[in-house]
Amino acid sequence: MRTAPDQPSNERTSQPEPTTGVARTTPLMALSRVPWGEIQDSTGCATAIPLLLNSVAWGDPETAASALADLRRRICQYGFVVEQATAATVPFLWELAQLPQVTCRAEIIQLLRSIAGARQWESTAAVYPKLLNHRENPVVWERRARQAVRAKSGALERLMADGDSDIAHATTELARTLDE
Repeated sequence: MRTAPDQPSNERTSQPEPTTGVARTTPLMALSRVPWGEIQDSTGCATAIPLLLNSVAWGDPETAASALADLRRRICQYGFVVEQATAATVPFLWELAQLPQVTCRAEIIQLLRSIAGARQWESTAAVYPKLLNHRENPVVWERRARQAVRAKSGALERLMADGDSDIAHATTELARTLDE
């Protein structure tokens, strides 16, 4: 039952939250949208990647660093060999790099730089063109991974202005790699 406008109401009214132009989401919400079981990382099936990303996001500094090191081995082995799962992982790395609570943000940006500069498969295909005929074409993985890094590069300016000099430096290096 509604009351007269000049009398207080005991009904709850839902006031829309003011819009700020920024979506209020929980980090890594889109992880479940990626078919991790259908794509490969350097160890085989990429199903461990969501757990590793969550450990980077929510872990203490030691846990986050360990998870990021494992993630690096899985998606950008040796710092220059990308895998099928790399492109799918990149948007989440960008997301984590921008979250102040993440303890290894500079290292995430360095990983993005490694991915952006990866050309191992293209270099190999240049001397061994039959590589391009394989059903699983790693040259395509490499290109998609680089495109994924570029797709989110709008965050560079914000990260370069970060008060943490390690983050600002890593971002500057990433920007240079993307300019090459």
